[in-house]
Amino acid sequence: MGFVGGGEGSFIALAHRQAAALDGRFDLVCGAFSRDSLNNQRTGNALGLAPQRVYGDWREMIEAEARLPEDQRMQLLVNVTPNHLHAPVAQRAIQAGFHVFSEKPAALNLAELQALDQTLLGSDRLYGLAHVYLGYPMVWEARELVRNGLIGAVRKVIVEYPQGWLSQDIASQGNKQADWRDDPQRSGIGGCIGDIGTHAFSLAEFVADQQVYCLSAMLGSHVEGRQLDDDVSVLIKMSGGASGVLIASQVCAGEENPLKIRVYGELGGLEWRQEEPSSLIHRSLDQPMRILRSGLGQPWLSDAATRRMRLPAGHPEGYLEAMANLYVDFADAIQAGGAGNQVPGVPGMDIGLRGMAFIEAALINHRGDAKWTELICPSSSRSIAQ
Repeated sequence: MGFVGGGEGSFIALAHRQAAALDGRFDLVCGAFSRDSLNNQRTGNALGLAPQRVYGDWREMIEAEARLPEDQRMQLLVNVTPNHLHAPVAQRAIQAGFHVFSEKPAALNLAELQALDQTLLGSDRLYGLAHVYLGYPMVWEARELVRNGLIGAVRKVIVEYPQGWLSQDIASQGNKQADWRDDPQRSGIGGCIGDIGTHAFSLAEFVADQQVYCLSAMLGSHVEGRQLDDDVSVLIKMSGGASGVLIASQVCAGEENPLKIRVYGELGGLEWRQEEPSSLIHRSLDQPMRILRSGLGQPWLSDAATRRMRLPAGHPEGYLEAMANLYVDFADAIQAGGAGNQVPGVPGMDIGLRGMAFIEAALINHRGDAKWTELICPSSSRSIAQ
């Protein structure tokens, strides 16, 4: 694999490298880590790369790697840049014959992503998005239980992702991560809604096994001078008849990353919390509450969940392991020949398109006078389900 972005100071790039290395399926062979040449070289040196494989920019990297013999060049380009480079880098990489694993959201807007989708469809390359929370075993277990009818027909979905790190104007204090997230040229048309709202949205659709078709949204910015939203509240209607509430905020002071989903059906409910990912709560109409725990050797857990676990019960697995599950599935798909654009088990273009359609529909509704706005998404039959 080769990295675009992720020089010194990048949290998410470090997480990607650690996750990719966890199961020993990928080797890092090249990178264009930073526009700052010294940062770029220091990062490459620290990672043990040959100097000639540390490139000055991503265009140079793609062109140079494409000229190398097939058994030497990178196979997978990992894109951990700010949002404005997600689609352009993926376009060039796919056209040059490389698979792509990108941070989300997939593009700055839906039109840009549709163009990338056409490029992907005209190729035989694989494409994935780092919706990491869809790599957690007990998220898959929840979905399997919904599909198997444990809680009956789904009626209500409540998903929330509060953070507190943008409660103050830290961009003006030199925080680079906050700075680019509030720049429409680099972040896109949405702030919080694109950064973490899309995580909540994809989790809701995945676990409930239904798609959002209509929404009513309120977006706001609570910090003076901030250009993009830092707080989002959305009412949703889903294709299987469920109604729901989606909350995403980055100004909930004191909160860390307590992403949480509750799904209620006619017979009971399920609850999963990212800060305690090994547990899945099952509530029933006529039975005591029970807590299902992750871990190898638990015969009551589904195959979809168990194959994403590495340790026996009681040994915590978390964010890095969830991301590592996406890398394992990507490695399997590449070694199997990489046909069909979609990586089984990994969020891909279909989820990217729905995420961008969600952002645009929410903004249209917020800015307009209509009570409800339809979520219209150019979609395909591609799905992460196995």
